[in-house]
Amino acid sequence: MLNIKLPDGSVRSFPAPVSVAQVAASIGAGLARAALAGRVDGKLVDTSQVIERDAELAIITERDTEGLEIIRHSTAHLLAYAVKELFPEAQVTIGPVIEDGFFYDFSFKRPFTPDDLAAIELRMAELAKRDLPIIRKVLPRDQAVVYFKGIGEKYKAEIIESIPANEDVSLYEEGGFTDLCRGPHVPSTGKLKVFKLMKVAGAYWRGDSRNEMLQRIYGTAWAKKEDLDAYLHRIEEAEKRDHRRLGRQLDLFHMQEEAPGLVFWHPRGWSVWQQIEQYMRHVYRDNGYQEVRCPQILDRTLWEKTGHWENYRENMFTTESEKRDFAVKPMNCPGHILVFNSDLRSYRDLPLRYGEFGSCHRNEPSGALHGLMRVRGFVQDDGHIFCTEDQIESEVVQFNALVLKVYEHFGFTDVLVKLALRPDKRVGSDEVWDKAEAALRQALAASGMSWTELPGEGAFYGPKIEFHIKDAIGRSWQCGTMQVDFSMPGRLGAEYVGEDNARHTPVMLHRAILGSLERFIGILIENHAGALPLWLAPVQMVVMGVTERQSAYVADLARRLRAAGFRAIEDLRNEKISYKIREHSLQKLPYQLIAGDKEMQALTVAVRTRSGEDLGAMEFDALLDKLGAELPPGSTV
Repeated sequence: MLNIKLPDGSVRSFPAPVSVAQVAASIGAGLARAALAGRVDGKLVDTSQVIERDAELAIITERDTEGLEIIRHSTAHLLAYAVKELFPEAQVTIGPVIEDGFFYDFSFKRPFTPDDLAAIELRMAELAKRDLPIIRKVLPRDQAVVYFKGIGEKYKAEIIESIPANEDVSLYEEGGFTDLCRGPHVPSTGKLKVFKLMKVAGAYWRGDSRNEMLQRIYGTAWAKKEDLDAYLHRIEEAEKRDHRRLGRQLDLFHMQEEAPGLVFWHPRGWSVWQQIEQYMRHVYRDNGYQEVRCPQILDRTLWEKTGHWENYRENMFTTESEKRDFAVKPMNCPGHILVFNSDLRSYRDLPLRYGEFGSCHRNEPSGALHGLMRVRGFVQDDGHIFCTEDQIESEVVQFNALVLKVYEHFGFTDVLVKLALRPDKRVGSDEVWDKAEAALRQALAASGMSWTELPGEGAFYGPKIEFHIKDAIGRSWQCGTMQVDFSMPGRLGAEYVGEDNARHTPVMLHRAILGSLERFIGILIENHAGALPLWLAPVQMVVMGVTERQSAYVADLARRLRAAGFRAIEDLRNEKISYKIREHSLQKLPYQLIAGDKEMQALTVAVRTRSGEDLGAMEFDALLDKLGAELPPGSTV
């Protein structure tokens, strides 16, 4: 008998080998219809997969995260099938799942048009309606190469030729289309009912600019139509909130080709920056950090010692002077170690916490640049803690509490925690990585936090905790990090004198709360759709008179507000009050303060919010109390 253990702990027995689909059918017709794939002893497989020995099995449906990914992967293949039917000369390359959807790259003689996309999507729907079986086949590598060369798919053949010669490859066939894929896929095209093609973009073959430019068709796929509708609404909202458009509209910043990936901050945008920097400076001070400032350019030999030259060279800007090679720093940690090394340290000095608003530069590909979200020059609210192994847990626990408190001040209360583990390209022994990963797990547990793990996504010098904040329309942004590093301090000769009078290498904790200030400001702009909270708004209020008779009173009110520390302006133009209200509303100022003859005589001012709410007339002191109540601790105003 063959025994299959299900997730609820029950066991089903079968007299002979059985497929995943047959197990699902034995449980119930509803599950058989819903089954998209199976997880056999932890491995995802097609529903056609035959189980030949005792195993644990979970049936994957659209309710599972893996189910949605399988739907999207299968829809990418459906896209390729439709393109080949409509445009037989097009060659298919790769079509992976991405966040919220998928893409597929094609080589074709002319650009795809919006009309082409509409026709492709319609053909996809027709193919899905046919409910064609999706069948897995396995071929020896060389035979698969011959097959794809024979049908003129040179890109597929090239991909397969990069696979070791003694391996088999899996192909998936649906109707008249066969594609290379590891799978799994849905059982038939009829499972693919909710999808939409989004756009076409360019992409180089294998990501190399020396290769042919391909056409990348992006799409999205969901289990339910309401999920697709919600996603399209989010996309529409995201376009309205695009920080690049709002940056221009609100006169915050701009970017131009003369400085790709670098930001020109305008006075109002720099005001937002300064509010954030000064707030974080209070956070440094109140939590035991000493602020430092380190050079921008450091000798190549330093970067060789840290491992950056070997592991990160392609992302670094370099220069030469007097026959010496230098690199513009892509990160701040080596400089902080040199500050630590500048004096003899004792165990009594530890933990030693350094903080820096460190300016870094990274040679990001031009195609990856995206407003403030992906730049080549940025400033981090960077910090490094030098401590003993025994102090790791307490330092990380303190930081975990601090990062959540700071996010709350910025209005982010939905925070996801992830633990990024050792990548393939790394420095340090497995033993050191075991110790570093265990330290972070223990600290997360001690903080009472739940987390998910990301194998292979740690930094090359250590694992890291990632803090992902969710914005107003449900998007997740990775901002804060806490990384344990047992390697870099030793590489740069960092030591302290222990209680035993011997020399020891400190542990280095790399930590940031906001990450890149540029990126964080972009997130804030989009989260608030440009309507920044009072304490961050570059102009917090405008004072206006109904007629010119109130000009002196309006100017005095604005002066007193500025004296109290608020960023207030006056509008004394000889324009209708309705015109001025409308104009300042477009600038998303938190408050508009309006004075007519009645307010001037009563020494009050009418208070109007940017949403249009009329709060009535207030005396000056009452207005200050109201404004002050909106400010978080540590804000400069």
